[in-house]
Amino acid sequence: MEDFRNEYCMHTATCGQLNVTDVNQEVVLTGWAWHTRDHGGLIFIDLRDRDGYTQIVVDPDCVSEEDFHKAEHLGREYVLKVAGRVRERDPEAVNPNMVTGEIEVLASAIEVLNTSVTPPFSIEDGIETDETTRMKWRYLDLRRPEMLAALKLRHTVAQSMRQALNERGFLEIETPILANSTPEGARDYIVPSRPNPGNFYALPQSPQQFKQMLMVGGVERYYQIARCFRDEDLRADRQPEFTQVDIEMSFVQGDDVMDMMEGVMAETLSAVGVTEVTFPLQRMQYSEAMDKYGNDRPDVRFGMLLHDITDIVKDTGFKVFASVAQSGGVVKAINAKGAGDWSRGEVEKLASIAEANGAKGMAWVAFTTDGQEKSPIKKFFTDEEWAQLKAEMEVEPGDLLLFAADKPAIANAVLSALRLHMADVLDIPREGHSLLWVVNFPMFRYDEDEKKYAAEHHPFTLVRDEDWDGLEEHPLEAGSYSYDLVMDGFEVGGGTIRIHNAEEQRRILRIVGLTDEEIDHKFGHLIRALELGAPPHGGIALGLDRLVMLLGHKSSIRDVIAFPKTSSASDPMTGAPSEVTARQLKEVSLRPL
Repeated sequence: MEDFRNEYCMHTATCGQLNVTDVNQEVVLTGWAWHTRDHGGLIFIDLRDRDGYTQIVVDPDCVSEEDFHKAEHLGREYVLKVAGRVRERDPEAVNPNMVTGEIEVLASAIEVLNTSVTPPFSIEDGIETDETTRMKWRYLDLRRPEMLAALKLRHTVAQSMRQALNERGFLEIETPILANSTPEGARDYIVPSRPNPGNFYALPQSPQQFKQMLMVGGVERYYQIARCFRDEDLRADRQPEFTQVDIEMSFVQGDDVMDMMEGVMAETLSAVGVTEVTFPLQRMQYSEAMDKYGNDRPDVRFGMLLHDITDIVKDTGFKVFASVAQSGGVVKAINAKGAGDWSRGEVEKLASIAEANGAKGMAWVAFTTDGQEKSPIKKFFTDEEWAQLKAEMEVEPGDLLLFAADKPAIANAVLSALRLHMADVLDIPREGHSLLWVVNFPMFRYDEDEKKYAAEHHPFTLVRDEDWDGLEEHPLEAGSYSYDLVMDGFEVGGGTIRIHNAEEQRRILRIVGLTDEEIDHKFGHLIRALELGAPPHGGIALGLDRLVMLLGHKSSIRDVIAFPKTSSASDPMTGAPSEVTARQLKEVSLRPL
């Protein structure tokens, strides 16, 4: 007994490790008391650690009176050390759903390493505890098997990617966290510099400029599992601080980067047991993604594609459609098969989704399973137009057509949102994982709020060769050497071939609204690097959190991050962000509000 309590090695096996091959072995286990049950003189303890759990049997004939008394008074989540002998369970007590389900450990000694107050929620999978409570007590939440499994999955994905990149000649290099502020699409988190009063660092939104300068430095192949920071509105797949697998290569074209990345992804998916993805991946043009799916991250696991019916309705008596078609807009529709028998009230509730995505309203046509055709707009169509519409949309009884008529961007956004919503409510199967590339994005978009051009990816992206002439006159017509990796309807990675010519880089920065003085101030270091023999280069960044979320079948990246922030960018566990003292502010030359 004394040797057991003072033993240097705290345990000889984990709680998820033992099986029938270990029967009659003397073992020592450590973990938390997950469940305890008193069965008429025998006490059963489910002892849990990160690997699983083992059933402990405490028999008063096999332990001291003191240890049996301990077993009788165990609380939930007490920390225990148990010595005992492995034995087979009775046949009727075998649990085939667990690794240790054929054995149990007959205890010979028990030590309580620590007690616990009653936890604020059960340490179980599938608990109905609100997320804020779980995050306040995150260290308890992490004890739950599904949370531990998510962290293990994240570890496996990260290590597999590291190994795959190492084998391909990449060097893992860290880049600075304290950097200068540059416009990259979101607000920077800024940090005051005490030795330089009135000056600030910015936490990097990505290592973009640093990895480009590593290419100028001759590194040729770089990667980093990098922490990035963006002060932007949050949602289920965004966090203020997140992790990306950052990759850059020299002397490459886009196909080289995509081919390399497919090899890395194939090995990573294999490491976590995903075998249904076929390589090489589909490469879909950006224009096709927008035309058929309404967004640049299409979920191709189900149909309900967008159809352009502008030519069919351009002269129809329904003036909403005709006026849009004749003024340069588009009229598009989707066919939600299986919703044709919805009530008018149910259908018209969908208008709120359309309006939230910029529509002024939503037209619809229902084809009931008993052969009726219901719609407020049918009377405006000629027989020929109606027949063309039904043929284009491949109408069958039980179908519901939903329409959007507007500028292409709004029509696509509306029907994309409706497509995804209808797939959810109609419970359309989306099994397994699907990956593809979306390629050849436009170089610029026009930001209506800022009233200026903005880069679709980022302003370091190389414009397609044929689009440099007339770039300043027609920037929205320019394409780019760009590619996004899409998985299950989410962008999990984005990359481009970079500009490696200093004057070309200046041209792009001027188009997005920077003066030459601002370019020199914010990007002078990069411009100088490009003037000193920068090689052609390109790369990609994968969102590690989002990738693990999808592989783990989670609905939020918060479930695959050890210590995430809430949707208001706060941490209920530590209280961050918090106030600082007047003295701390004075030290960095700031005044309190």
